[in-house]
Amino acid sequence: LAPFDSYLLLRGVKTLAVRMKQHDANGRAVADWLVRKLGPERVFYPGLKTHPQHELAARQQKGFGSMLSFELGSLKKANAFVSKLKLCYFAESLGGVETLICHPATMTHAALGAEGRAKLGITDGLIRVSVGIEDVEDIIADLEQALS
Repeated sequence: LAPFDSYLLLRGVKTLAVRMKQHDANGRAVADWLVRKLGPERVFYPGLKTHPQHELAARQQKGFGSMLSFELGSLKKANAFVSKLKLCYFAESLGGVETLICHPATMTHAALGAEGRAKLGITDGLIRVSVGIEDVEDIIADLEQALS
């Protein structure tokens, strides 16, 4: 690595553990809120007891992380949702410290076509979220206003 890149890497590693704990705590809180809002059958997160791989994830992991998905039912609803976001970023890249939201059908998996996405279970209403380390109440408030 270049010297400055090495410096940034070393600096970031010092806070990695605390950032990961916050990602996990926020991911759990957002998933729980989404279940209450949308129902357990529409939220996909291994930290939920209703997730088909929950037991496996619980055995293999210390936490459940901050990646989750939820189903809105249609392209129209997904587009309406992402157009209302204020705090959370609508972006193809996931995994930053900020909350990032992706619409796989029109972004990361668009090239597969409708048939290819259907084989993978990726619907036009699927939303993918990388929950960030912001105040979780702010994240939920943004999701709430975007869903309304």
